[in-house]
Amino acid sequence: QLRLVESGGGLVQAGESLRLSCAASGSIFSINAMGWYRQAPGKQRELVAKITIAGDTNYADSVKGRFTVSRDNAKNTVYLQMHSLKPEDTAVYYCNADQRRVGLGWELLDAWGQGTLVTVSS
Repeated sequence: QLRLVESGGGLVQAGESLRLSCAASGSIFSINAMGWYRQAPGKQRELVAKITIAGDTNYADSVKGRFTVSRDNAKNTVYLQMHSLKPEDTAVYYCNADQRRVGLGWELLDAWGQGTLVTVSS
């Protein structure tokens, strides 16, 4: 099973930046999509950003223009660069790998990391 480990969270002030990293225990080259999700206290987990095997990206409306997701297949790592952070960005951020190409088909992974806490003070 693929293991994901997030890092880079911390306490910052509004307007500052952070870069989160998600290191995978194995190759991410053939993984269909790597995503960043977040869960704020008392709220459901939500998609923040996703990057596909083709490099296509999509973002939640609330982070468009401020966050950038990228993947480095050589390092088996996915990043989330966050700029202009707001107090409402405060949450635990999780990394996810959905499925992996195996031959002509896909193997379901649905792998999650343990999360990294981002706290943005006003």
